[in-house]
Amino acid sequence: MKQTTNTLLMIRPVHFRANEDTAGDNYFQKNLDLPQKELLKRAQDEFDNFVSQLRSVGVQVIVTDAQSEVDVPDAHFPNNWISFHESGMVGIYPMLAPSRRLERNEEVLSLLEDKGFTITEIIDYTAAEEEELFLEGTGSMILDRENRKAYAAISQRTDEDLFVEFCEDFEYTPIVFTANQEIEGKLMPIYHTNVMMCVGSKLAVVCSASITDKKERKNVMKQLKSDAKELIDISIAQMNQFAGNMLEVRGMGDQPYLVMSTSAFNSLRGDQISAIEKHCRILHADLETIEICGGGSARCMMAEVFLPKS
Repeated sequence: MKQTTNTLLMIRPVHFRANEDTAGDNYFQKNLDLPQKELLKRAQDEFDNFVSQLRSVGVQVIVTDAQSEVDVPDAHFPNNWISFHESGMVGIYPMLAPSRRLERNEEVLSLLEDKGFTITEIIDYTAAEEEELFLEGTGSMILDRENRKAYAAISQRTDEDLFVEFCEDFEYTPIVFTANQEIEGKLMPIYHTNVMMCVGSKLAVVCSASITDKKERKNVMKQLKSDAKELIDISIAQMNQFAGNMLEVRGMGDQPYLVMSTSAFNSLRGDQISAIEKHCRILHADLETIEICGGGSARCMMAEVFLPKS
């Protein structure tokens, strides 16, 4: 099993704003006081520039527009509703916000099949929404595909039982913990695991300070070290600049890149950059509007395609 891929699916925003439906537990999300047209143009420009940067280093990016007929302000974060696996399996996930459920689009599967990818099985967890149980794809779960381990910080968007069910279906060992951030003096669960941690082929970026239970923190760090990952521990302040929201991808000549936003890159210390550059080149893009209004960053915008080609 490979940990990284050179192929990504990305969804270009057609509707864009701070989604009132997700603001309740996404404390990274804020409103920008701009006309709707201007907001959308900024988000599309950031998206297009990001795709161009990825393609310029040889990453294969499959782009499709968000559905125009439904109001999907977060459609540019497809990794929350779908995941693609080397076995040919596809996971479809239950999401907390009703508006985000509209993002699920079967045409994406047809698009990939038209491009020669093979889908052997679809495992659909969305019936769990009826029981108000959620598991938001690779936002909720960080997959170490090589070592068959999956990490999940439990929150209202990441149900533990559903996570364990995913691990049984896709053959991963579950590693469960709670990650918190301080909001107005109270500790609140971080809405998605992928804002506080990223696992690459030879490194792991993790905000260990957000794992407030010492035993859980020790276990997460032990698991990563046992798989010979170089640990890059980021601070809460760096996490708040989306330094945990990174993804390792492959470019030309199988060169690994750690992809992040410019705000994430600017938050890193010199020694952290040096540690990353031992294993990967760094690619960063300005995603300021998407980060402020969407409350997500670079990793959330990339759905990795590991499917076999026919």
